[in-house]
Amino acid sequence: MPTPLPQISSRAWEHPADRAALNTLRAIPGFDEVVRKVAGFITERGVRQLFLANAVQVSPVQRPKLDALLTDVCLTLDWPQRPELYVSQSPSVNAYAIGFERPFIVITSGALELLENDDERRFLIAHELGHIMSGHMTYRTIALIIIAIGSMAMFPLGLALLPFQLALLEWHRKSELSTDRAGLLAVQDHLVAQATFMRLAGGRDLGDQTSVNAFMVQAAAYESAGDAWDRIVRVFNTAFREHPFNTVRAGELERWRASGAYDAIVSGVYARRGEKAQGLGDDLSDAASYYTDKTSDAMSSVTDAFGRARDAFAEAFRGKDQPPTVNDPPEPGE
Repeated sequence: MPTPLPQISSRAWEHPADRAALNTLRAIPGFDEVVRKVAGFITERGVRQLFLANAVQVSPVQRPKLDALLTDVCLTLDWPQRPELYVSQSPSVNAYAIGFERPFIVITSGALELLENDDERRFLIAHELGHIMSGHMTYRTIALIIIAIGSMAMFPLGLALLPFQLALLEWHRKSELSTDRAGLLAVQDHLVAQATFMRLAGGRDLGDQTSVNAFMVQAAAYESAGDAWDRIVRVFNTAFREHPFNTVRAGELERWRASGAYDAIVSGVYARRGEKAQGLGDDLSDAASYYTDKTSDAMSSVTDAFGRARDAFAEAFRGKDQPPTVNDPPEPGE
């Protein structure tokens, strides 16, 4: 049984870039008002009714092993507000927490079939509980709605929403890194977490041999190998994803564990609920120290590439009756 962590605060596991990105969104004038208005259109009761109608609600008599895993996770993370848990029939591999006032967790049958043991399923459940404990639910739901609106909107509106979408997606991905840590704290076995990411990336072994160590070597190679252009390509490949790649998640979690932060928490040194949190300035400072110079260089290159693509697109669709644009003189070295 994992070591219980009494009164642990979500701040103990939150990724610095997650905190900084979310606090920055909250600081945008009018952002919370937009969130409240969008949330007003969503009926949590109606969503819950959908799962009551066409999913299996986990209980001591309905999938009792899964019910026991949820109980174990709540006890380890000392969370008294036990959420409802549903299993939805779907071949897709997915799990998510939804709702505002009383969030609940949904796991697809595909996810349960993919994972090979109860410890891996415990990690998945704890990851979703981590979202609930971190207060992610409202913002994650709003992010998904705005992302969906942007993808369905006509070109001008979609283009206008693009920067907001990219910012929300960036936070959404960083929130996943936070709650991966919550998952590790609940199972307290890094090999379980790494094996879970390996299966999420490549499926079950189906009688063939798999190696967690080889997967972690692959994760390190993805992060460190290649030149500046490879790093730019990685940013492009990630920009519109809701989740980080599984090798990235495995590498990030292992780096956090190796830093000593994980061992300190398990030994009892961690932020507790009710304690004063650090300010936005400290969050931004922590986030800045997280991003390396290589990442900054890659992001600058991507920004420049987006600008060039935007200019090319505008030129291609410029009306015939409009005068041609005058390009700025080239910078030295171009």
